This record gives sequence, structure tokens and C-alpha cells, in this order.
Amino acid sequence: MTLSTKQKQYLKGLAHHLNPVVMLGGNGLTEGVLAEIDNALSHHELIKVKVAGADRDTKQLIIDAIVRETKAQAVQTIGHIVVLYRESEEKKISLPRK
Repeated sequence: MTLSTKQKQYLKGLAHHLNPVVMLGGNGLTEGVLAEIDNALSHHELIKVKVAGADRDTKQLIIDAIVRETKAQAVQTIGHIVVLYRESEEKKISLPRK
């Protein structure tokens, strides 16, 4: 599933007031962190994750790994915060049409 520009703008607006649900620390991306992100996506659909202490290239690799492993969409990245979206069975967010 790919998001259109209109859908991404809508999700950015919804995510604006959210606080990061998961924060990656010194241990980096572990199985436990991935499981927590997956659980948060199933429950909320739209979350923020803070990837702290990594340089730009490492941070992008971590974000790519999170997106690949959780099958989520990266909506936006600002600084150390990435906004992720994944539709759940009971849809909480209704996206605008493409």
C-alpha cells in the first residue's frame, strides 16, 4: 500500500499532536523494540518513534528496517522523529481518497 500526497498530509496533521510512543536508545533496533513498535501500530495505527543518537545514514537504515519489518508506511521524518502508519483490522483512521 502506498500513500498519496493528500493522504500523507492528512496523516501529518493527525500526528502533529502525538508524542513518541517508542524511543530507540543505545541498544539500537532490537527484537523487543520491533515488537513494541508492531504492537503500538496494531493498537494506534499512527505513531511516532524517536530514533536518538544516530547519524543521518544510520538513522535512515534504522527507519528502513522498521518499515520493512513492520510493513508500515513512513509518513514523515523530522529530525530524530519518524511518523509511521499501518492500517489495522478495525480501522480507526479513515484516509481521504487518493
